[in-house]
Amino acid sequence: MQLEKYKIDEANQQKAAAHQRKFDYVAGEVANLDDVMEKLAAFNIAIPSWALGTGGTRFGRFSGGGEPRSLEEKIEDIGVLHALNRSSGAISLHIPWDIPKDAKAIKALAAQHGLRFDAMNSNTFQDQSNQAHSYKFGSLQHVDKAVRKQAVEHNIEVIKQGIELGSNALTVWLADGSCFPGQLNFRKAFENTYESLEEIYAAMPDDWKMYLEYKCYEPNFYSTTVADWGQSYMYVNKLGPKAYTLVDLGHHLPNANIEQIVSLLMMEGKLAGFHFNDSKYGDDDLTVGSINPYQLFLIFNELVEGMDARGMNHANDLGWMIDASHNVKDPIEDLLQSVEAIKIAYAQALLVDKKKLVEAQLNNDAALAQEVLQQAYRTDVRPLVAESRLRAGGALDPIGVFRSLQVRGNLIKERGEKTVATGL
Repeated sequence: MQLEKYKIDEANQQKAAAHQRKFDYVAGEVANLDDVMEKLAAFNIAIPSWALGTGGTRFGRFSGGGEPRSLEEKIEDIGVLHALNRSSGAISLHIPWDIPKDAKAIKALAAQHGLRFDAMNSNTFQDQSNQAHSYKFGSLQHVDKAVRKQAVEHNIEVIKQGIELGSNALTVWLADGSCFPGQLNFRKAFENTYESLEEIYAAMPDDWKMYLEYKCYEPNFYSTTVADWGQSYMYVNKLGPKAYTLVDLGHHLPNANIEQIVSLLMMEGKLAGFHFNDSKYGDDDLTVGSINPYQLFLIFNELVEGMDARGMNHANDLGWMIDASHNVKDPIEDLLQSVEAIKIAYAQALLVDKKKLVEAQLNNDAALAQEVLQQAYRTDVRPLVAESRLRAGGALDPIGVFRSLQVRGNLIKERGEKTVATGL
């Protein structure tokens, strides 16, 4: 389905006066307003193809109804998202969950909804029905060369799929590791993984990037072969200039200083980008900004500072994607909330008085530095984000419009109550 623009405009008209008062109040205090609004308008976050269905836990999955039964329907759902917030103009595919049957037709359908294809995601963390060898004891690290070859060939096939769709990046996340001491030779596992990654790297076009994701635990709970940003950095530094470290906000041990990790990776020119989510205990995959929005702001503060220092384009030079799971929320509503939280944190970071912060840092004035950051963080930037949506043709209140137009109810009528999204 596609949302009719006039219905969004009608909903906006009802809120226009109240919005204008809020926007004028905040905008009057922003010295670099035009620059902020321009950057907000350009900043888009990719939506993963697996996030359009109800997620789940290890104990159960509760369908929300009207889930997309095919890649085509997933693209339609992301089109709805993008029509509402004008900040979700890219889709990230997970292979083999969402293999296009006709790449040209899929690319045309995405373009019809104003979408492009972001990084492609390979999958060697679970066995597929038609594969010869199991990944139970690893994939790119496996002691058996035949298993490693199978995993390498899968990644190369994902690259080929991406080329047809116009993507230019491959995300590699490995579940490889061990559950018990002595199960694995750490050095040989690293060497096997690096050798496999070299083969994948060599198969990438010159204008492609490899994003190597890390995770400290799960599904292996004693060791992980790409366990943290240091190990990922070791791999990508050895691989070459097309390889980068991808940061997933949930893939850290508790209380990790993610903003410092981000700063150092960017300093070395090895930050790929982000998988956004939030967590209370571990890799919870919760809605972005729902638990620790201040941390998200601090991360974006380092991102903005680092990107500006390197002369980078905020919207395009790093990869931005949501990676969350939804078991009790409507997936589209959850994604709307996540994109909103990301844009809010980004807008707050754009308001940081950089000159004043640097002066405080040079004078070792910790109290003033904190005041500078918290002044930006405590600013209600929601009217700025809403205005950027409005100017781009989106909704002032995306979730409100989603509900008033009964989008989920219409999807259930169209697709059924018990549908299950592909890949879940």
